[in-house]
Amino acid sequence: MLKLLLTIFSLIVTFTNGGNPNYTQVGITPINNCIQFSVASGTGCSWMCNYCANSLGTFNYYFPDSVCTYETGGCVGNPIAGKTYTCCSV
Repeated sequence: MLKLLLTIFSLIVTFTNGGNPNYTQVGITPINNCIQFSVASGTGCSWMCNYCANSLGTFNYYFPDSVCTYETGGCVGNPIAGKTYTCCSV
């Protein structure tokens, strides 16, 4: 049963992600209003901020390690490919 659920979840993630290779989801469900994921080379903070807002269902979130921050012009920072990042809703 667990294997079936994981297979279904994997298909949902692939479908909703459109097969986008920009990230690997690390956290399966929000825990303490946080999610974890890693990004591929070339993925910037703009994408990461959009992903967090969509995944958490709010624009009121933060990155505990401050990898991405909001400045005039949008979400900026320097994420590192393959590193696990966390964003949490407030």
